[in-house]
Amino acid sequence: MSDIKVYKKLFQEAFALSEDEIGNDTKYQNVHGWDSVGHMALMAAIEDSFGIELDIDDIIDFSSYDAGIKILEKYGVVLNELPQS
Repeated sequence: MSDIKVYKKLFQEAFALSEDEIGNDTKYQNVHGWDSVGHMALMAAIEDSFGIELDIDDIIDFSSYDAGIKILEKYGVVLNELPQS
């Protein structure tokens, strides 16, 4: 499974979202269940899945799907969206 698919699956599992519900507007304020507990569960799942340890500042700044992609690049996890076919 590609890293972007893993990343999307983590959002699906953490917040009970369908793949279609995940994208540019997936933000802390717009997702039911993305509270402090949900946030930390997502952070732990990301760390486990990608074998990284996020800095506290990055955990705090991780406020959207897109922000997460940029943050993970700092850790060598490059999540390129798959081209549409």
